[in-house]
Amino acid sequence: MTPAARISAAIELIETIDAQRVPAAKALKEWGSAHRFAGSGDRAAISGLIWDVLRRRASSAWIMDEDTPRTRVLGMLRLERGLELEAIARLCDGTRFAPAPLTDRERAALTSRSLDGAPAPVAGDYPEWLDGHLALAFGEDRVAEAVAMASRAPLDLRVNTLKAKREKVLASTAHLTTMPTPWSPIGLRIELGADARNPGIHSEEDFIKGLIEVQDEGSQLAALLSAARPGEQVIDLCAGAGGKTLALAAMMHGKGRLIATDHDKRQLAPIYERLSRAGVHNCEVRAPKGEGDALGDIRASADLVLIDAPCTGTGTWRRNPDAKWRMRPGALEVRAKDQIEVLDRAATLVKPGGRIAYITCSVLPAENADQVRAFLARHGEFAPVPPSQVVTVLGDKADDFAAATRQSAEGLLMTPHRTGTDGFFVSVLKRNPSSPAAVVNRARGHRHSADDDDPE
Repeated sequence: MTPAARISAAIELIETIDAQRVPAAKALKEWGSAHRFAGSGDRAAISGLIWDVLRRRASSAWIMDEDTPRTRVLGMLRLERGLELEAIARLCDGTRFAPAPLTDRERAALTSRSLDGAPAPVAGDYPEWLDGHLALAFGEDRVAEAVAMASRAPLDLRVNTLKAKREKVLASTAHLTTMPTPWSPIGLRIELGADARNPGIHSEEDFIKGLIEVQDEGSQLAALLSAARPGEQVIDLCAGAGGKTLALAAMMHGKGRLIATDHDKRQLAPIYERLSRAGVHNCEVRAPKGEGDALGDIRASADLVLIDAPCTGTGTWRRNPDAKWRMRPGALEVRAKDQIEVLDRAATLVKPGGRIAYITCSVLPAENADQVRAFLARHGEFAPVPPSQVVTVLGDKADDFAAATRQSAEGLLMTPHRTGTDGFFVSVLKRNPSSPAAVVNRARGHRHSADDDDPE
């Protein structure tokens, strides 16, 4: 396919997404099935165009002074791809498979209009109803933060330190042009161009052998900041497919007791094969059965409960720009209720002196600091660990990383604009060693030992 034909296909796909209100990924898959002649390079290029249109949906329509699939694509070529008028005109010359020639109005818009004076939701490319929430999070910086969340993300990999060191994997993946991640000591990064195809990581020898996993640097850091240690009893309460479970297992060096569970056992389906490939032997997966409690035998005994909380996912917009336009106000309320439930459940599992690591991939205060404050009001036996202490696990990068994040008494926030990662909030909450349960345990002469944590 010619570049012009790809532009035509992108306009057609945006029309389909608008008319049928289907997720972009589904529309792209169906288009590929119906157009077998399109090669993998064509499909990758068209996908890149679609995702860029979704990233710049509001601002592209603004500069074109018209909101249609065609004008959104044209505006994106100007804003995101940086094409000048004549370059866009050459793509839209009306020849076979090319879009129709530019109209006088389109030419005028492409040359004369800009984002000067555009409202924040337009300049930052996010739904208007979220403006108040983002203003609370970032104030006058919300446009810059949102623009960064609309950029294309790199592909990050986490090195499985149970099997290899980063230096070794950096050498063996040199053909992928990997480089060390800026903050994570166990991460690798692959920068991707606008039309680049994602490399087939799952077919790489290092992946097959369990030396690497695909994981954003922010997610790696969130797990590292939990400070899981060898010999501890650790519970991954919202394990899902197991991305952070694998990271925790590596941090524990295979020593201690690691339990992975999730309220939806279907989400756990991939975890078994992933644990096996990674060489993890100290993890017990507990899937819920009926109305029973998968953790019914655990009460106030965990050293660490990690909560990768269900959330709106606003921090992952650069990877899934479709999600921000499909998000509705009711989703925030639903997720807030889920977060309350999982935090209260975690509180019953943590031993005195133990901690909860509360993590979201959201930038919204309602899911982050507000949620932590409400938890502390319900559970006075917990207190937040100051972010300045939490970041010390990053060693010589701790101070610079702390300065890059947005910090509050409740935790720290990573963002694409400030840390170059997805948006992640991390709060570590420590249970008072002198809370009532501790007094009871001392009265019973209970002593916690490493043997209690190690099933072997």
